[in-house]
Amino acid sequence: MPKYKFSAFLSLLVVFLSGALVGALAYRLYMVNTVYTTGNGNGTPPARKADPEEVRRHIVADLKSRVHLDDQQVTALNQLMDETNDAWHKMRDRINAEGRAFHDQQWQKFHALLRPDQQPLYDQWRTERDNELRKRREQQQRSGQGGPPRQ
Repeated sequence: MPKYKFSAFLSLLVVFLSGALVGALAYRLYMVNTVYTTGNGNGTPPARKADPEEVRRHIVADLKSRVHLDDQQVTALNQLMDETNDAWHKMRDRINAEGRAFHDQQWQKFHALLRPDQQPLYDQWRTERDNELRKRREQQQRSGQGGPPRQ
């Protein structure tokens, strides 16, 4: 075989093999199964969200044993936690009310942009959408995926 034919054959062989290698690598990366972890490292589903009162009891017990709190300090800690919890709920309620006001204002402005023949259709769409969101929220609360209920 002449030298230029051998060189051409070798070049084509290298290109073919490198293409096969890249193709196999791409196929492997494309076909790899995605594993969703829960962050606990062992692949088990995450535990249900702990009850806030249970978390609180655990924190108080841990502090009591490790920091050696006396009864007066435990009472003061519980009072501080109650005050913080109340302030947190007030802030959350205020923010939620402001958010609802912005949301309602947006849809009222949009409603004003519609022609009279479009407004009943929009009202129907809005009612259906609100019902779907309410159902989804109720399902999340029943399955324990929603936030903790307001005390």
